[in-house]
Amino acid sequence: MEETQLAWKYPEAIISCEELKKNLGNKEVRVYDCTTFLHYTDDHPSKPYDVESGYQDYIKEHIPGASFLDLQNQISNIESQYKFTLPNIEILRKNFGKLGIGQPYHIILYATNGLQWATRVWWMIYMLGYTNVSVLNGGLKEWKRRDYDLEPGENFYSKTTFSDAESQSFFVGREQTQDAMNNNNCFLINALTSDIHNGESTRYGRPGRIPGSINIPFSDLMDIDTHMLKSPKEALSAFEKHNVSEDSEILNYCGGGIAATLNAFVLHQLGFKKLKVYDNSLSEWAMDTSLPMEVD
Repeated sequence: MEETQLAWKYPEAIISCEELKKNLGNKEVRVYDCTTFLHYTDDHPSKPYDVESGYQDYIKEHIPGASFLDLQNQISNIESQYKFTLPNIEILRKNFGKLGIGQPYHIILYATNGLQWATRVWWMIYMLGYTNVSVLNGGLKEWKRRDYDLEPGENFYSKTTFSDAESQSFFVGREQTQDAMNNNNCFLINALTSDIHNGESTRYGRPGRIPGSINIPFSDLMDIDTHMLKSPKEALSAFEKHNVSEDSEILNYCGGGIAATLNAFVLHQLGFKKLKVYDNSLSEWAMDTSLPMEVD
């Protein structure tokens, strides 16, 4: 890929705070705060983290007009033993419609604590065939840095009929991940921090990674201080260091299917097409002793 071509492939899926501010009065724009907090419990391997909704913070302050979207309780499988398992597709379509996500609205997603929460929801919407959806670059952190208006309280949007377009297979399970592990033509990318990848941390029970994985932490693809995406050139470099190319098959994973969606989102923006995310990731894999783990 030549340097002159280093631009995001789908710039409409990334919106700046400046652009959103101009469009806050547009009745066909709907904004959602997707914030979720993870409180790590490293002394309890069978329960790597406690989940806290960002609702209380949302009530205190949010982008004017924004509604709150509870990832765990509104659009995940609440019967799963894992925190953020993808629900039945038809149930997901109905739940998005109840939240006001669908035609003719431009859906904008943000979080207060990193882009990965917005990209998780972005992929859930996008894989169902609804493409009029964007991630707010920098999230609430950049919005506040610019000293743009905030408001307290709560907003709700009227219901819609969500897209009935054909869905694509994006989130995969354990069996497909096993197949990928045994496929020499597929890159397994661990989006977690290097201490987890290398086996120094036992956050998910058994230490280490899925055998054959490379490590590209999601935090390498955005500025940790500003929550802004790295440039296309910087992002591409992170993957090229590991010889990942546009024609590669790529399966991204992390701890629970959240951070890996940021890697997949950036890869999508760079023009990569053969992308998957292991939905329950190490929360499932590391706890199943029949599955192999690898450490340095």
